[in-house]
Amino acid sequence: MPRLSLRPALIGLAGLAFAAALLMGIGSGTARAQTAALPAWLQAHVGTADGQIAPVVLQRARALYYQKLQAGKIRNACYFAMDATRPNGVGQQGRFYIICEGSQVFRVMSSGHGNGINLQTVADFANGPECSEHFSNAEGSYLTMGGPYVTAELKTSLKGYYRADGKTQPLVRTFIQFEGEGETANARERQIGGHPSVVIRAQCRMKLPDPQYAQFADEQGYVPFGEFINYTGKRSNGCTNWSWADANEITRLVQNNPTSLYIYPESQDIVAVGRGVRGAYWNATCLRAIGRPKFWPRASLEPAIAQYKKKYPAPPPKPLPICR
Repeated sequence: MPRLSLRPALIGLAGLAFAAALLMGIGSGTARAQTAALPAWLQAHVGTADGQIAPVVLQRARALYYQKLQAGKIRNACYFAMDATRPNGVGQQGRFYIICEGSQVFRVMSSGHGNGINLQTVADFANGPECSEHFSNAEGSYLTMGGPYVTAELKTSLKGYYRADGKTQPLVRTFIQFEGEGETANARERQIGGHPSVVIRAQCRMKLPDPQYAQFADEQGYVPFGEFINYTGKRSNGCTNWSWADANEITRLVQNNPTSLYIYPESQDIVAVGRGVRGAYWNATCLRAIGRPKFWPRASLEPAIAQYKKKYPAPPPKPLPICR
């Protein structure tokens, strides 16, 4: 199978016009909206240092928030932003932001980026642990896609059981579905959303000990049992993920009260940085690490992934052994 070749082209956009749009901080996914003046307290958090938000990221996140607010799509007093060009840090070195202008809240926290895949002879779009080099909205790519989102319904699921403090305990995790538009419009098909960065590495099956979770058991009444894994600050399968405490806070903020999330960069930003367009933003530390970012168009990457899976089908899943 020939190796996939993708052209990083700006389709349908004049280079000078696009560069001007970048300098004004206007993204393809955010319409021009009547945005409130930037308050002084928030201006103090704008910048590219640790604990700050880059100007273009904040400008687009605010434009999206006020657009949705004025359209009556949301009424939440807070909104979210993520800068996926930053290194994958925790705490003040994070890249996910909660902003509540009325109460003067500015929070920085960690969030993983999509790990991607190395399809060997077809294409290698796997990301390293610290900085994201590859981006796409292709289904099955496990990559981050920048652009506008709105939080939607919450889905709760049982991931399995594990031992802690001498007890067998359940891990019940909440997933916040994202709705996208434009290049992020297939967020549901890709199962893109946000959740805590914890999971169970299943080792065996055990009989369900708690009747309250009966809906999550298999036909024989078994549930997974294994090791509790906390991967805060590490990569994801394309979703946004947070520490357990941060995820609980975000869940409370959006439960029955959706809000906007803007993720930077969009495809045009990635191509512009790759072409060296003056004024195009990328975090300097990650740009030195990756050399040049790459956007993989959905129209090219999805068929390649499908062909690879057809040629190299995954083996049928084996049932977990019964716990002893």
